[in-house]
Amino acid sequence: MSSSARQQWSFLPNKKHGDTADDKDDSGKSKTDGESSKLEAPDLKDVRMSRGVRPEMDVDFEKLRTLCVYDEHGNELRFMELFAKQKTIVIFIRHFLDFVAKEYAEDLALIPKQLLKEANVGLVVIGPSPYKFIQSFKTLTNYQHALYCDPERQVYRALGLHEKMAVGDLKNSRHVKSNPVMGVLRSVWRAMQSQEYQGNTKQQGGAFILGPGEQAHFCHQDTSSADHMNINDLLVEVGVQPVSFPKDQRVITI
Repeated sequence: MSSSARQQWSFLPNKKHGDTADDKDDSGKSKTDGESSKLEAPDLKDVRMSRGVRPEMDVDFEKLRTLCVYDEHGNELRFMELFAKQKTIVIFIRHFLDFVAKEYAEDLALIPKQLLKEANVGLVVIGPSPYKFIQSFKTLTNYQHALYCDPERQVYRALGLHEKMAVGDLKNSRHVKSNPVMGVLRSVWRAMQSQEYQGNTKQQGGAFILGPGEQAHFCHQDTSSADHMNINDLLVEVGVQPVSFPKDQRVITI
């Protein structure tokens, strides 16, 4: 696994020479430009995951070799085939009626396929819902990348993803646009229309960068519904340029 899975980073603002007392040495003289340049923001290649320090997680590929997921037609596919030939971002979301999962998928839908193709990187989303809800979820979110289901949650369990009811603080989410009250109301309304559960409501998700083959480059287990990875952090980790999302603007129009 990449060591970046457990390191922190922060962007330091560019400081002009003489802005603060920090720009002076012990004798009161100003530091040289070379010394001051150490405070400049790092290049993207030096960026590391901003997820806090967490224990590394080992992926037990032995447990995964026989496990399958399902496409929208109910066809079985070995989970490990999803990342057998290329490095792949594999994201596990919560049930399809969850407004957090919906709005996260809406932002994933904004990633241009061409960007992933140029970097030879795959993107796969897996949900814990019955496969018959895949097409309606894709239509609802406009998500057109690969989407599969693990209704028995065997892959979720093999990867140690948490099964607990835990609601996190969404105020810092880069991908949830609704306030919690309106989000819950919309989820309830969709559930009333569906009249069916679309996945276990306790199941939390996670994000992984796997492949090609039995390689795990990055692993993150969501501890709550709000603990999803920032999508641009994942893109930077696999060498794909960041994308502008409604709450994470990366392109400034003048």
